[in-house]
Amino acid sequence: MRRLLSAAVCCACLTAIAPGAPSAAAETDPGGPPVTSSTVSPNPPSTGAQPYASYWYPDTLLRWDPRTDPDAPFNRSRTPLRPRVSDPALKANPNARAGEGRVVSLVSFAPTSFNPSQGELDSNYYAFGYWQYIDTLVFWGGSAAEGLILAPNPTVIDAAHRNGVKVYGTVFFPPAVYGGRFEWVRDLLKRDGSRFPVADKLNEVARYYGFDGWFINQETEGGDPRTAADMREFIKYARAGDPSVEYMWYDAMTEDGEIDWQNALTAKNDAFLNDPAPVANSMFLNFWWTASGLDASRAAARALGRSEYELFAGIDTEANGYNTNVKWDAVFPEGRPHVTSLGIYRPEWTWRGAADRADFYARDSRFWVGEKGDPSDTATTSPWKGLATYLAESSPITAKPFVTSFNAGHGDFYNVDGRRVRTGGWHNLSLQDVPPTYRWVVNSSGTRLTPSIDFADAYEGGSSLRLTGRLDAENTVRLYQTRLRVDRDTKLSVVLKTPSAGPSRLRVAIAFADSPTVFRTLDLGPTRGGDWERRTLDLSRYAGRTIAQIGLRAAPGGAPVDGYDVRVGQLAVYDGGVDRPAPPTGVTVLGTAERSATQLSLRLSWRPSAHGSVHHYDVYRRNPDGTRTYLGGTPNDVYFVPRLDRVGGETATTIEVEAVSTEYGRSPAARTRVVWPRGGGGPQGGASGPN
Repeated sequence: MRRLLSAAVCCACLTAIAPGAPSAAAETDPGGPPVTSSTVSPNPPSTGAQPYASYWYPDTLLRWDPRTDPDAPFNRSRTPLRPRVSDPALKANPNARAGEGRVVSLVSFAPTSFNPSQGELDSNYYAFGYWQYIDTLVFWGGSAAEGLILAPNPTVIDAAHRNGVKVYGTVFFPPAVYGGRFEWVRDLLKRDGSRFPVADKLNEVARYYGFDGWFINQETEGGDPRTAADMREFIKYARAGDPSVEYMWYDAMTEDGEIDWQNALTAKNDAFLNDPAPVANSMFLNFWWTASGLDASRAAARALGRSEYELFAGIDTEANGYNTNVKWDAVFPEGRPHVTSLGIYRPEWTWRGAADRADFYARDSRFWVGEKGDPSDTATTSPWKGLATYLAESSPITAKPFVTSFNAGHGDFYNVDGRRVRTGGWHNLSLQDVPPTYRWVVNSSGTRLTPSIDFADAYEGGSSLRLTGRLDAENTVRLYQTRLRVDRDTKLSVVLKTPSAGPSRLRVAIAFADSPTVFRTLDLGPTRGGDWERRTLDLSRYAGRTIAQIGLRAAPGGAPVDGYDVRVGQLAVYDGGVDRPAPPTGVTVLGTAERSATQLSLRLSWRPSAHGSVHHYDVYRRNPDGTRTYLGGTPNDVYFVPRLDRVGGETATTIEVEAVSTEYGRSPAARTRVVWPRGGGGPQGGASGPN
């Protein structure tokens, strides 16, 4: 399952070593000859070519204009940042604390260049699923050979924002030994009168693409005190220009302009927080910190009028995996407030080093919730207990409707309403549902059932929730922490499937805010077996109360059940009926690109639904036999179809676009056509048809 990077590609890296020692980057940054700073996006301003995530050098960023960049519309996120809650009474682990130290995660999802904007036809992907433990994700990358400034792609922004997590892009200036050029730092800091034009562009990119800030990592040697002062002015100018765009500073360049990692907040770098007015929103401290250094950093932050939780003590997991060198008590002392926040560098090693998907999920589970796969029980002899030991879970489920199909954002097929509409691998985090808050907390007086994300069947997407095992006692599976007010017309819907007819032995478990740990249960009854079945439950009797938790409870109801097996394909809380949005209009083929004599890719656009709350748009092709094949989905109003197959001797292919509401009601389809040429040659191009 390992995703290998070309030797010609530089992976951006923090320097995890003391000044003067060889850089740990030597293991992960193969370097390569730097190219000129006029390098541009690999796509020409063409028709149906694959759009990629954006990256620039400072001078090429100045020339970027979303009105003339054909890829720009495909890199926009339409998903707003959701608010989150974290109830200390509902934390899984008794040692964890809520509302104190935060977590920033620096993740490289793909190389800097040629990173598809809206997913791929490949299930092999770092489909992160533990959003409840992080607060900010840095879309990590940038290199001397490709580009220094990297904007996140919209699939990551969509998934993060749906979970209440902010997303930053990266501004990376590598050491000279890895191709860094100090002229690039000068390009960043160039002034035009009182303006910093590159700062204006960074804010423009964040606003247009819909993400939240930038991580600045300046490790190129050659600076002086004037450089450092200009950098501070640059950040202050950027923040004043748009306070909604945040800036995180990496502890590398000091106030004298030298590269001299402090591993703490000291008199040599504190001006990057306050000078004396606030500068950066936060600071990532290099990895070689000590307990005394973090204590001093906390005191220094408070003396500046800043929170110690604006300091992120870095740990390197790319190089060290389950890092046995982390002094956890220095950051998260047991029984006492957190000292600082935590910064995690490259946690996607759990995916890059995995043998297959099952191995990745096992490694990722251990990383975040401990080797037992249970955030409530992280006791172990290993120094790595899992992040759930220290951090209380957060939840973005604060408003109705709430719908999850346990779609992990990747899979080997795609189902809609329980029916197969596409076969073959795919990944697209824009379609990922909010993962369960508690993976996995199961309370049982007997044998515990095993919950899992199952990739063999799905109601919507490519996965579902599965409960298996010996059912010899009552099992309560905690799933979601919520804050959902119940009204007179509130309903709770569950879609489930069992292998055979009979009692499901399954109930929905809900707890209310006035008694958040006490579950009430609602029976889902028997099933016919073999297919997906929906149960819709009326919650009007609880009107005026607020749901604090949602889970499931299975009980044998008699003799133990060997081989208990039930899938849950959807869980929803909503008011009234299921809303259907208006269809999109004006579906247009922007252009096509020939892949072979019988395959092409194409870019589509449409006008959004005129009314209704839209979760995303689904794109299909109509087959000659009247069936449909799923081509993909996006919350955006543009979509790239990576492969359209010509079926038989068809002369044209009808493309259909449906709006899917936040309650998963579907609009009528809007349509356009792609005309194929006679004689089996390549496509003639896109042709819009009637809607």
